[in-house]
This record gives sequence, C-alpha cells and structure tokens, in this order.
Amino acid sequence: IERYFAEYYTFIGNNHIIATPFPVWAEKKKLNLKMETIDKEQLKQQLKEQIIKFLNLADKQPEDIKDDEPLFGDGLGLDSIDSIELIVLLSREYGINIQDPKEGRKVLVDINTMADYIAQHRTK
Repeated sequence: IERYFAEYYTFIGNNHIIATPFPVWAEKKKLNLKMETIDKEQLKQQLKEQIIKFLNLADKQPEDIKDDEPLFGDGLGLDSIDSIELIVLLSREYGINIQDPKEGRKVLVDINTMADYIAQHRTK
C-alpha cells in the first residue's frame, strides 16, 4: 500500500503533502473497503469458531453455520441458556456489555448481525 501511495504522496513527518488528491482518495477508499470486507469475513469466521467452542457444539463446524441463518429456533437451534452464554462471549472476547434484553434480541439474530454489532461496538 505504501508503495502505491508513494506515487501520489510526499511524506514529511506526520504531515502529508498530496500531489494529486482525487486519484489518491478514490484508490484509498477502494482499498479500505476491501480491507473492511476481509476483516468482516475474518470476524465472522472467528465468531463461528467461538460460538462452537463456548456453546460446546461438538457436532458443528464453522462452515455448517451460515452467516444469515437464525441462531435461535429453526436455524442453529440455540435456546435461552445459549443466549446468556453468547452475551458472556461478547463481554469476555469483545468488551461488549449488553444489559437490555431488547438489545440482546436485536444483536443475537444471526452471524451477520452479531459481526456488524461487534465491529461497531467492540472495545477489545
């Protein structure tokens, strides 16, 4: 990334002098979106592995859990005890404390929803 941006930027200490701002920002935005996508996919994979470990789902593999599959009911089949474990997981692994049951119901929907919430609220 630095090599690519070196064509457009001249670095002086912590300050940047931009030679051609429009191409740089356009390319920088594309690169950041790609990096966010990679990070989000890694987060989803990590989350699936953690759910399997924390909830002791020995018969499941991360690839068995679809990103948009409901975690409770007909989806993954988790129950109310599992929801407490997931809240503990969020607190322990990501520094997210959910106190309000209504918020918990909004967050613990599926892997996509949990990953989005973690990305926005994590402190660890």
